[in-house]
Amino acid sequence: MSLEDVPNAPYVNEDGKSFLENAAKKAVKIARFTKKLTLGEDSGLCIDALMGAPGIYSSRFSGQGKSDEKNNQKVLRLLKKVPLKKRSARYVCAVALADKNGLIGVVGGVCGGLIALKMKGAHGFGYDPLFLLPQYRKTFGQLGPLIKHKLSHRYKALKKIRPIVRKYFQSQNP
Repeated sequence: MSLEDVPNAPYVNEDGKSFLENAAKKAVKIARFTKKLTLGEDSGLCIDALMGAPGIYSSRFSGQGKSDEKNNQKVLRLLKKVPLKKRSARYVCAVALADKNGLIGVVGGVCGGLIALKMKGAHGFGYDPLFLLPQYRKTFGQLGPLIKHKLSHRYKALKKIRPIVRKYFQSQNP
């Protein structure tokens, strides 16, 4: 199931100070509402030259009327005079697991790279056309889903949550 399958799901205000807090808040609130085991996720892009921005504000970085295009253009504008070698960045993902009784666990995943000088590629979403993986000399937007999903911050976080999910089910069915 996804949240789209939950009619009248409560709104979760992402007002945490970290990806971990937001993921936990989402998981707990929806698990308590549905009475089902729930994964909550929060992720975004952190750019060192921007002191970690956009960070937890990644999806709404360009403000009202936000869009992936506007977010990417704002990043390029802010980094206009920053050389490629000083554009280090990382995608960060937090995944939380909760049930009707509360939070069970929270894990994180990180994928490091650089912010490209211009957008390249049509795959993915968000900042993928700007997120350059030096080892491939391509952006996530150019690499496509097969490679991205094996390297991404989400893949790494979901891989870490698997044993916690397994342990949960083992404890429910001893």
